[in-house]
Amino acid sequence: MGPSQRPMIERVVDTDRFPVAIPGAGRDAVVARVRRDLAADGCSVLPGFVRPEVRGVLEAEGAAAAGAAHHDGEIVNVYNTDPDPALPPGHPAPRTTERGNAFVARDRVPADAVVQRLYTSTALQEFVAACVGLPRVFELADPLAGLTLNVVVPGRGHPWHFDTNEFTVSMVTREPEAGGVFEYCPGIRSADDENLTAVTAVLDGDGGGLVRRLPLRVGDLQIFAGRYSLHRVTTVGGAHARHSAILAYSARPGVVGAVTRTRQLFGRVTPAHTDADRVRVDSLMD
Repeated sequence: MGPSQRPMIERVVDTDRFPVAIPGAGRDAVVARVRRDLAADGCSVLPGFVRPEVRGVLEAEGAAAAGAAHHDGEIVNVYNTDPDPALPPGHPAPRTTERGNAFVARDRVPADAVVQRLYTSTALQEFVAACVGLPRVFELADPLAGLTLNVVVPGRGHPWHFDTNEFTVSMVTREPEAGGVFEYCPGIRSADDENLTAVTAVLDGDGGGLVRRLPLRVGDLQIFAGRYSLHRVTTVGGAHARHSAILAYSARPGVVGAVTRTRQLFGRVTPAHTDADRVRVDSLMD
């Protein structure tokens, strides 16, 4: 079978090392490794997940789509929520900063792009579900946020925040020349505990051992529990932007982002976002 006739997942993924589409001992071993990582610190990275010959395609596609990113010097907090004067003194939500990154919405990423084909791949979804201990994962119903490209230009960063969905699959598609380091605080909150004291400490720069730093390379696959782990990308240096594709899945069907957050990220909303019956994953403030 020639390269063009092989299944897409085999053409894109180094299936010799990561047999994600082939049930058996090899796949089970990779799943077990990811589960151990997630249990230990809420994050797992599979280096070189994408084949070397495809990484240049990832970078080129991301660079082509980056022009559609919504750039807006939005002032945000870690929850990406509107100001709430009812919150008690010392709550971290009133602490704001400028969001220096930009997002390309899913409907601006070409349908035939590698990241789109990976995102909709049944094989990858089944692998991710096994890794996070679910019978199934679902693409977000959100027409803008299910698959995005995160663009961080030189001199800017992506400030501390929590994700909307319970876990995120992502890949850097272009590395910066300097900076742009992924930092995170694993499991700093839970579905029923905001853990405001620890969040405030990190924002004050007193996070100490809570903060971990993770170098990421083009083609690495990252599975991350971003709903409950505070995280950021540090300021990018050098001549070009840092790009990363974010493949967002959920344990529940129908998940759509909140109106405020969606408008912050993409500069627009759709009828799906204004539907009062949109699905939420928990009862946290964001």
